[in-house]
Amino acid sequence: MAKRDRLSGNEAISYAIKQVNPDVMPAFPITPSTEIPQYVANYIANGEMDTDFIPVESEHSSMSATIGASAAGARALTATSSCGLALMWEELYVAASNRLPLALCLVNRALSGPININCDHSDSMGARDTGFIQIYAENNQEVYDNFVQAYRISEHRDVMLPIMICQDGFITSHAVENIELLEDGDVKNFVGEYEPENFLLNADQPMALGPYAVSNYYMETKMAQNIAMNNAKKVILEVGKEFGAMSGRSYGFFEAYRLEDADYAMVIIGSAAGTAKDAVDVLRKQGVKAGILKLRVFRPFPDEEIAAALKNCKAVAIMDRSEGFRGKGGPLGAEVKAALFDHAADVRAFNLIYGLGGRDFTVEEAECVYKELEAYDKEGKAFREYRYVGLRGEGYVEEKKPETVGTTNMSSIDYTSKQN
Repeated sequence: MAKRDRLSGNEAISYAIKQVNPDVMPAFPITPSTEIPQYVANYIANGEMDTDFIPVESEHSSMSATIGASAAGARALTATSSCGLALMWEELYVAASNRLPLALCLVNRALSGPININCDHSDSMGARDTGFIQIYAENNQEVYDNFVQAYRISEHRDVMLPIMICQDGFITSHAVENIELLEDGDVKNFVGEYEPENFLLNADQPMALGPYAVSNYYMETKMAQNIAMNNAKKVILEVGKEFGAMSGRSYGFFEAYRLEDADYAMVIIGSAAGTAKDAVDVLRKQGVKAGILKLRVFRPFPDEEIAAALKNCKAVAIMDRSEGFRGKGGPLGAEVKAALFDHAADVRAFNLIYGLGGRDFTVEEAECVYKELEAYDKEGKAFREYRYVGLRGEGYVEEKKPETVGTTNMSSIDYTSKQN
């Protein structure tokens, strides 16, 4: 039976790690992921799990040690954030190209500079092409559930790729929510034991790992990774369905919230989806057919499925919590637009940037995005694409009456977008 508890996102994923009880966890602390190795180390010290914890001198070393443990045949993981992920950049490619099914618990945080310790998705989006599977969570329940499913996905014989379980720094990692935890035995039975086919410590089959690949072989290794990533799509759906049968919470590539008959949709990742859902509920009461596609799986990218889900919408806003520096929006916008084009979905899609460095994304701002989509559709008003939602002096601007300067008077805020 499930048991209810109140945990932060970091506590929730640490509890899932305890239940899975992997073999090895090397880690180096960095805000806001520091609590994860801290909690795991406490579980080990208290005799609640027998994972070998390895304190290392840097994030580069933590991923190197995780790679070594995984190559030796152990079930291994680490945790990091932001600049820690950047420091292990080289090793991310090594893990993926060596087809090691290790896990990385990433607590999303803005990359420097300037220095910022709050949430955006610049770290994981920068690593989107390293060969890692990437799964994101809206809330603490999903963080827990996603990790319980992680090894079942990455260790599948048709996949054998590292997996990145992402959550929003401080917003979910440190905020406490009510969640349902599975029984230890149920998690253990669901995840199963790791029985690698090939590993360095197998005396009966000596092997080398990480060889030099000349031009005649390098492309074939990349195609093998690509095939494995495509195979992961089927496995993710199968594991999500099986997890649902056990827990009552099924998972797919994305959540379609009130999207079936939606005229106007928002595509969004992570915790801000909860804010957008509140806006959708408000607008539905006003007769506006608004909906949400909350993307859970970014790698492998479910392009065909996204296009099918959005094909009947009249206008779509794609919300990026990461800057792409391509002059036209962020990475999510680029990929969703490509999906719509490739699969001939006749949907007008616009890309907006929000929430960089932890900037708040409000219900009122989300409502404004939907109303602009409606104005574009019904009144032919221009929708100015690629702007920063909530940027001072641009986009959705707080305009205060003289007598309210220095205070926040919600009745005086104009959330209409200023046009050039």
